[in-house]
Amino acid sequence: MKLFVDTGDIEEVRQAAEWGIIDGVTTNPTLIAKSGHGFKETVLKICELVPEGAISAEVVATDYDTMLKEALEIHSWHPNIVVKVPLIENGIRLVKTLSDKDIQTNVTLVFTVSQALLAAKAGATFISNFVGRVDDISDDGMVAVAKSVEMVETYGYDSEILVASIRHPLHVVQAVEAGAHIATMPFKIMSMLFKHPLTDAGLKRFLADWNDAGLSIFPK
Repeated sequence: MKLFVDTGDIEEVRQAAEWGIIDGVTTNPTLIAKSGHGFKETVLKICELVPEGAISAEVVATDYDTMLKEALEIHSWHPNIVVKVPLIENGIRLVKTLSDKDIQTNVTLVFTVSQALLAAKAGATFISNFVGRVDDISDDGMVAVAKSVEMVETYGYDSEILVASIRHPLHVVQAVEAGAHIATMPFKIMSMLFKHPLTDAGLKRFLADWNDAGLSIFPK
């Protein structure tokens, strides 16, 4: 499964990239606004930090003509940019247009299998199924993820199911169990994937034993 970090913070992207395990970055208007920097400036810096990754940057218009204009502008900035499009009627129309032009897209704000089907039919590269926001209303967001994975695989669509709105490490585990192709998560959640009390205790014991024995890797 691919791992994306969901952020507009350059320093978070830099640190995640240094770990060598991220395959891309997702942004949205809220995250870009929080960054305190310009949209294009931020996206291009992220592309620089993750040169082999897929970098999602979202259109903000809702009428088709303006959405298309924004999408073509965003696409022109860097070859690794994936145009992020909301799941609305004009959005699906836009995804079909961009797909016909071989421009990668990420359809966002997807909550149901029927919505995922529309995105896949239009040729979406990534389909962002949200889980945390569904859990917030006392439903199980992972159900739609698992069914959407089954749907794209059953019918042979090229789209990849991307689990978004991840709130905790268990969501990542559940995404793996559901067979999702990608999970995107805040930097804080990605950092938590490293953590386990037995790892900490084991390392503490190993280092204590090593130091007590007076050993060294390098010649003294």
